Amino acid sequence: MTASHGAPRPRETLDRCALRAQLRGDPMLGTAFPAYRLLLVEQPGPWGHAGLTESHFDREVAQQLYRRTEAAGMRMLAIRRPGRTPAGQPRIWAYVDTRPGREALRVGEYTEERELLDVPLDGSAGVADPNPLYLVCAHSKHDACCALRGRPVAAALAEARPGRVWECSHVGGERFAANVLVLPSGMLYGRVLPFAAAEFADAADSGEVIGALLRGRVGFTPQAQAAMAFAYEHLALREIDQLRLVSASPVRSGDALVRVAGPHGLIDITVRVERRSGEGLTCAKSGLGSYFSYRAISATAVD
Repeated sequence: MTASHGAPRPRETLDRCALRAQLRGDPMLGTAFPAYRLLLVEQPGPWGHAGLTESHFDREVAQQLYRRTEAAGMRMLAIRRPGRTPAGQPRIWAYVDTRPGREALRVGEYTEERELLDVPLDGSAGVADPNPLYLVCAHSKHDACCALRGRPVAAALAEARPGRVWECSHVGGERFAANVLVLPSGMLYGRVLPFAAAEFADAADSGEVIGALLRGRVGFTPQAQAAMAFAYEHLALREIDQLRLVSASPVRSGDALVRVAGPHGLIDITVRVERRSGEGLTCAKSGLGSYFSYRAISATAVD
């Protein structure tokens, strides 16, 4: 079957990066991006490889927004509603802070792109939104797997949580598609499946950590993400706020020490960092590539 413009539709095949990674068992822990704060900008329609700058959005304004958010240590993501957006509706922007204890989601509207250049990046504008948002990476021009696996998950989540789900531009880790970012908690999940969307949303809405699908928490270092995931699992903790990151050392000689605070005190967790190799780490690069993996190898209670 072909698309309306005559080009073949992408299909799930054995050479797709998400299937290759799944068959290899590529570990997902420690792969959430490092920015605590985000600016979300609604832009319906197609996005090119570079996202907002390659869309129907004003290119000059998009470049300025990327520079502003980068200078502020933020990440900007383009978003759009699953399916078609009715013409003439105002578009939204959202400021998100995922820092533990400071989680915030504030939403505003805009009609002209240049209005966004006046949006303060300190969380002082917009209306507070108390409900979780679900962002599903469906950035097909960045990697076909994001669309192949992301769009069905976005549609299923939208049915379970009407009005709370957005397709988004690249969040990294396309080989872990479908990728779902829960906001404002900042928990990033991979390999989410459409048939489990309602159950996934129920757990995320209640503040539960879904360990089997966890990639990490945005804003944390990779070693801290892996240590926190280990602690949730091995202490049988279900809720995000039952753990607190105290410190995370730099990686030395392949290991890092991470201290977390749990319900029963402090725990030191040693995380092993290893370089691994694999073929086809993205659909665009079929050759041999490398990546870092993060796994906890020991945990000690601190007296």
